[in-house]
Amino acid sequence: MRRRTWIASALASGAVFAVAATVTITSLSAGPAAAGPTVRVIADRTIAEDLDTPWGLAFLPDGSALVSERDTARIRRIPARADGRPALSLTDAPVVGKVKGVRPDGEGGLLGIAVPETEDDTDPDFLFAYFTGKRDNRVVRIAWDGQRLGKQTPILTGIPKASYHNGGRILVGPDSTLYVATGDAGDPELSQDPDSLAGKVLRVDYRGNPAPGNPFDDSPVFTLGHRNVQGLAFDEDGRLWATEFGTRIADELNLLRAGRNYGWPVVEGRSDNPDFTNPKVVWTPTSKASPSGLAISDGAAYVASLRGEVLWRVPLKGTRAGKPVAVDVEKGNRLRTIEVTSDGRLWLATSNTDGRGDPRPDDDRIVSFRLVD
Repeated sequence: MRRRTWIASALASGAVFAVAATVTITSLSAGPAAAGPTVRVIADRTIAEDLDTPWGLAFLPDGSALVSERDTARIRRIPARADGRPALSLTDAPVVGKVKGVRPDGEGGLLGIAVPETEDDTDPDFLFAYFTGKRDNRVVRIAWDGQRLGKQTPILTGIPKASYHNGGRILVGPDSTLYVATGDAGDPELSQDPDSLAGKVLRVDYRGNPAPGNPFDDSPVFTLGHRNVQGLAFDEDGRLWATEFGTRIADELNLLRAGRNYGWPVVEGRSDNPDFTNPKVVWTPTSKASPSGLAISDGAAYVASLRGEVLWRVPLKGTRAGKPVAVDVEKGNRLRTIEVTSDGRLWLATSNTDGRGDPRPDDDRIVSFRLVD
């Protein structure tokens, strides 16, 4: 069986480093700015460009990557090359299929994708996708023959949808489980409703049934009281972390614990209310972040931010999180998704074509780099 640390990634292709530079990471989080550590950012070249609103990113056992495009409902494959260098041109990143039933609207469309583990590092027989349909958000299992998408089977339906706050990140967990992040779909009260799938992080098996050991009987709900979660990642010790959008008050990085309530809409950010679990990190105001993608590697969480147009690095030590610092890479771009490869590089997807950004001629794109202390 393939072994990996439970973080929001799988395997990725090797790549030859092309650029090395030393930059200073400085704090841009809540509170006074302070100098951060000096690190080397070792950047490869662009992995792929001219993508149409990329959202989900998942790696296959051979080192190639699948990327979902929100508004086209397409999934592309970025192949691993024999020399270890990933493809640049989209002619080398073919469309492997189009997810049926996707209805793009505002923030909705084809969102997260996830690839399950296999016993012998061969391609899985299926993958998962989260998308906005005509009546709801839903998770489907899609047959995969190693080259093309096949039959679609809905496994989790009825997640409330709207033109915004659809959540959308999905993450494969241990014991054949799938974690599903949802938003409040513009109805904040649903986040506190234990019978609603909105404003939650859900935990299901590969058929969409509530996973064994869930905190509430016969329920897929793992945690509740969320506004809009778009980032999920495991740390090296198997703890689950999540990023969450606030209003204008506070964005959050949360450590998720089964059955906990994270407060929305009663509280946003930290509070003294013992009924709710406080976030580990708060960005105030939300113009500094709007955190979407999340990856964890080498004792730090990396948060891809949209409105803030910055990649945040948050040092982690056990269950504690340190002060966020801004990494000077792809700064000035809306950042949607980040994943970490098996050898420690980070793949980062921009989101300038999502209707709220200022696209450049080669947008959107995925870049690869490594941080070295």
